[in-house]
Amino acid sequence: MEAEVVSQLAIDLNCSPRDFEREGIVFCEAKKNPDRRPFPRGERHFEMLTMGKAVIVCATKDLLPFLKTQLDGKERDEAFSMPFIHGQGIFYLPDDPPPLEFPGGFEYEFVEQKNIFPLYSLEGFGHAIVSSGKAPDEKPLRPDVLVMLAKKDGRVAAMAGASIDCKTLWQIGIDVLPEYRKLGLAAALTNRLAIEILKRGKVPYYGTGASNIPSQRTAHRAGLRPAWYCTWRGRFDGILTEPSS
Repeated sequence: MEAEVVSQLAIDLNCSPRDFEREGIVFCEAKKNPDRRPFPRGERHFEMLTMGKAVIVCATKDLLPFLKTQLDGKERDEAFSMPFIHGQGIFYLPDDPPPLEFPGGFEYEFVEQKNIFPLYSLEGFGHAIVSSGKAPDEKPLRPDVLVMLAKKDGRVAAMAGASIDCKTLWQIGIDVLPEYRKLGLAAALTNRLAIEILKRGKVPYYGTGASNIPSQRTAHRAGLRPAWYCTWRGRFDGILTEPSS
C-alpha cells in the first residue's frame, strides 16, 4: 500500500519515488503528468509535502528560484513554518483496522455509484460526496463511487463517501448532521468504508486540515495513521508580478 501511495505522489509532484527517502529539500518543477490526481492547478502552482524524511517542493517554473532561495538548507519544521505557507493538511492511510461496532439505533447501508445521484439533493453532506450532481450522466474528474449511510427513522443522519482520485487511491470524506454528532458515527462509517475499499483492491485515504482536531480524532478512532503532511498553496503577492509563460 505504501509503495502505491509513494508512486502516485511522485507522479503528482513530478519527482522520483526515491526522492521521498532523501534528506533535506527536493525541488521539482510542476508538470501535468498523465495519471496525476486531477486537483485544480492555476498558472502559478505550489505545493510542499513530506512523508517524514525529504520535503518535496513542487512549483511552477516562475516560483522555483524564489523557493530555492527561501527553503534550500532549511530543516523540515522550518520549511513548513515559512511566512508564505498557506493551507496545510494531514493525510491518513489505514493501519490494518479491525471493524468498529456501529452505534445502536441506526440503520446502515452501502450505496453504489449508480445509485448515488439522489443523495446530492441532501443538505449537509458536502464533504462526503464531492461531485456537483447536476445530472445523472455527469462525468466529474473525481467521481463519487461508494457511499455508506447511517439512517435514523428513514432520514440520513451521517454519510461517508469515497471519490476516485486516481487509479489506485480513493479518498474518504465524512459528514454527520449536528444533532447526531459525538455518538461514534463518524469513526464507524469511516472505518467500515475504508475496510470495504480495501476489499475492492483500492487504497483508501483520508485528509483533514492541520487545525481540524475533531477530524483527526475521527481518523485515529477509525484505525487510520498519519502518512503524509502537505501544504497546497502559498501567498506570493508582491514577490512576483505575473506568472511566466
